[in-house]
Amino acid sequence: MPAVVAGQQAPLISEALVAPLAQELSGEAAKRNLEFLSRLHRMRGSRGFHAAIMHLAEQARSYGLADIHVDSFPADGKTFYGTQKARPAWDADFAELWELRSSGGRWTPAVRLASWDALPISLTEDSDSAEVEADLVDVGEGTTENDYVGKEVRGKIVLAAGQPGPVAPLAVARYGALGVLSYAQNQHTAWWGEDENLIRWGHLDSYAPFKTFGFQVSLKVGRELRQRLNGGEAIRLKATVRAARRPGYYEVLTATIPGADPRLREEEIAFSCHLDHQRPGANDNASGCATILEVARTLSKLIAEGKISRPARTLRFIWPPEMEGTSAWLNSRPALAGRIKGVIHMDMVGGGAVTKSIFHAHRGPASLPSFVSDVGQAVAEWVNQQSLAYASTGKAVYPLVAPEGSKEPLGAELAEFSRGSDHEIYTDASFAIPAIYLADWPDRYIHTNFDAAANIDPTKLKRAAFIGAASGHILANLSASDGPALWNMLVAGTMRRTGTMLDRRAALPVGEAAALTRFHWEFEQGVVSSIERFFKLPEPLRAQANDFLARLESATAGAGQPTAPSAGDGALVFARNPAVKGPMSVFAYDYFTDHYGPERAGNLRLLQYQGLRAAGDDYAYEVLNLADGRRTAQRIRDAASAIYGPVPLELIVEYLRALDSIGVLHQVR
Repeated sequence: MPAVVAGQQAPLISEALVAPLAQELSGEAAKRNLEFLSRLHRMRGSRGFHAAIMHLAEQARSYGLADIHVDSFPADGKTFYGTQKARPAWDADFAELWELRSSGGRWTPAVRLASWDALPISLTEDSDSAEVEADLVDVGEGTTENDYVGKEVRGKIVLAAGQPGPVAPLAVARYGALGVLSYAQNQHTAWWGEDENLIRWGHLDSYAPFKTFGFQVSLKVGRELRQRLNGGEAIRLKATVRAARRPGYYEVLTATIPGADPRLREEEIAFSCHLDHQRPGANDNASGCATILEVARTLSKLIAEGKISRPARTLRFIWPPEMEGTSAWLNSRPALAGRIKGVIHMDMVGGGAVTKSIFHAHRGPASLPSFVSDVGQAVAEWVNQQSLAYASTGKAVYPLVAPEGSKEPLGAELAEFSRGSDHEIYTDASFAIPAIYLADWPDRYIHTNFDAAANIDPTKLKRAAFIGAASGHILANLSASDGPALWNMLVAGTMRRTGTMLDRRAALPVGEAAALTRFHWEFEQGVVSSIERFFKLPEPLRAQANDFLARLESATAGAGQPTAPSAGDGALVFARNPAVKGPMSVFAYDYFTDHYGPERAGNLRLLQYQGLRAAGDDYAYEVLNLADGRRTAQRIRDAASAIYGPVPLELIVEYLRALDSIGVLHQVR
């Protein structure tokens, strides 16, 4: 099994697999597919998205993949897929925004501020058709009532620093504006607002009962317009939009490499990404889509050439619209969802020095302990070592460098769970599918017109593909004979996590420290037990694992007693309603808020809470996962506190009761 490669052990894979993968995987091939995808404005249900699906399907056929299929699911604004309410499809034919000049008593076009043909990102997503001439009025951020005090916006276009989504209900629906011109900025990173030429992708509410439009301009243009307005100048604009929300379809492309073992081929390892995005959307997320396609090409070719064996379990590759497509597919294909033993999800895996990106190999949520995450992190750490050796000395057996790419070390961070992409649907307790999540963060150009193919590093794509391909091959072939090698790998992860636990424990009060310690060892036992999702754990190996964990737990004892035993509200027990599948907030739709009510949801204290390592939405995700019909509210509180930092019991109970009131949970009497 595992072989020594250049003085380092490649986890659970022999050189007979490492060498063919390293030789065949091509960052350039992945980037060629990425370049095609980045030419398309890939909104859900749009012509651009369909063109992307057709390209990937054609490539999959040429690579020899099997079971190539495009599933279509209604995207009509009404249909539910678990907790996801389908958004209507959206497409645009034409859009331009012009500044007008008065000449001879007539207004004539003078400066074009935005163009769909030139930059589709300049038209706000979910805009409706319009043909208007109107004055521009500055409303500052545009997201609060105070922004409109003393301003007449009826019949005008508002200039706003906020995203059109939260601006439109006030400016348009309440005060009668015709549309929104936004110069909203990107997510906050160290580079926030530094490049004033970036145009940020904008969104309107897909479900809004009123019709309006929006355009996006750069910070530079927005500041210039604002300065002119504040100086007393009148600015008149002409907006032409031909676009519409309409009933359509989510399209989800899948393909497989069938498993070789008759006993195991019905089990699957999935490779996931998300295909939809604005043009160019190169790192986010043409990179993930092109990289899992490169994994598929490489494995298929190596199998066909007899250089590697066909995996025992089936490998499935999935290209959906982000979140909503994954929700539709998992909820509509329960038999297939039940076959997936683990998922490798890639969302932004091609950034580098230009994008200021740091690569992360994330674990799944702490509520779902699984060795699957350890496999991905172990392979990523091996690539770290090989790439660092090469960058430092110019020598490594497997530098995994693309001819047209960089030579810097990968420097992958072995990170804890982070939400924000399709993997969080797989790992929701209603599906409970373990995940490896590979992603860049930060990325200074995410969601802007500068997220371009020119900024993508073929070496990074090759290394991400290697981590994915190797991890998938390991999981697809894993059997009881691999138990000892797997356990050796898990020991390193346990030791690393125990060190983190001890660091955090030292800063906590005695009761919280004890709760953290107890949850940590429950988690580590859960990681060992998760092996049985793949094969029955041999008793000698389970005994070895139990003995190791018991001795390590004894060596790290001394944290005192955890919080008081469950009593009162702390003794309440809740179980998940199996008919409601998926997390509460998915994408552009919040199931919890819609069913509980915006005002009541806004008053829930857990959702406003800020812990040591996460905000309220993160606590809420794990609290729902932890409500398994066995844990008391007190144990859920202790677990959530261990994961993200201490949180009051009453906030947990309040949220659990709210979930109970809308039928997501039910109280176990």
